[in-house]
Amino acid sequence: MTAPWSDEAEVQLHPVERNGDVVHIRQAIRALAQAGGLSLVDQTKMITAASELARNTLIYGGGGMVRAGAVVRDGRRGVGAVFEDSGPGIADIEQAMTDGWTSGSGMGLGLSGSRRLVDDFDLRTAPGQGTTVTIIKWAR
Repeated sequence: MTAPWSDEAEVQLHPVERNGDVVHIRQAIRALAQAGGLSLVDQTKMITAASELARNTLIYGGGGMVRAGAVVRDGRRGVGAVFEDSGPGIADIEQAMTDGWTSGSGMGLGLSGSRRLVDDFDLRTAPGQGTTVTIIKWAR
């Protein structure tokens, strides 16, 4: 999946360098989800997925960048976010997407849980080349 928005000028950039950045990203996604007309339930799902992915970007990727913004495609409106890091990448994607598997001390629900919470989910990674995760939640 390519970047979900057509106008890069409308995209917000958020660094992920410390724990406080995860909170800031949650707040930014909440504002975008509210402005994008997502229901309260869908706002919560998008915020939760973004929080998990931002935390993964920080902990496993060593930090990175989040791009977030409104998405319009085929007459539908939503919110998209791209989480990018230059960390070690994921050697076994299938294993990493398995519920309960963790490479650290977490519960192992970050990637798989995030995938279930959003409508579109794309993971691109390779060992030694970092990870990029793109998510979209569409307004109903």
